[in-house]
Amino acid sequence: MFTGIIEAVGVVEKIETNGSNIDFTLSCPFTKELKIDQSLSHNGCCLTVVKTDGDKYVVTAINETLEKTNLGKWQEGTVVNLERCTVMNGRLDGHIVQGHVDKTGEIINIENKDGSYFVTVRYNSEGNFVTVPQGSITVNGISLTVAKSDDLEFSVAIIPYTWEFTNMNSLKKGDMVNLEFDIIGKYIAKLLQNNAIK
Repeated sequence: MFTGIIEAVGVVEKIETNGSNIDFTLSCPFTKELKIDQSLSHNGCCLTVVKTDGDKYVVTAINETLEKTNLGKWQEGTVVNLERCTVMNGRLDGHIVQGHVDKTGEIINIENKDGSYFVTVRYNSEGNFVTVPQGSITVNGISLTVAKSDDLEFSVAIIPYTWEFTNMNSLKKGDMVNLEFDIIGKYIAKLLQNNAIK
């Protein structure tokens, strides 16, 4: 379980194909604190640490993960948002994030608002996912508030701190981002869908 508050950014150092899986080697400021079998959110996708070596660690993405996320587009040098799992006796500063990416979305606009940024994302209609104004959304693992909600697209306002200390500042129009929709909204949408079928 995560909160969507990014702890640090990491850098993809090496990519190795292993059958239908991909092993990613990354470096980050807290690598030496990581343990084997620990969960770590990468751009909002929960991956398990399988190896550590000095200032580098390795995670494996299976084919299903690669199909649902933007991990397959990573290259050596890609900057990745990182968050370790939540400590349950701490404050929940963001919102409840599972680290299970629902789908990817495409950035269709980035507007500089004199220091803050207004980012608009479009996603496809597959599945039953919705956003609401002032609701929660996770973009590349970042807990954000929906500023504007339309059919199959939404916009978020990014404060300068988030822009500077996450990989948001490296994104551009046309880039794909990982999306995790609010868990409460997903349950409500499922219940409404089931009731409509009856």
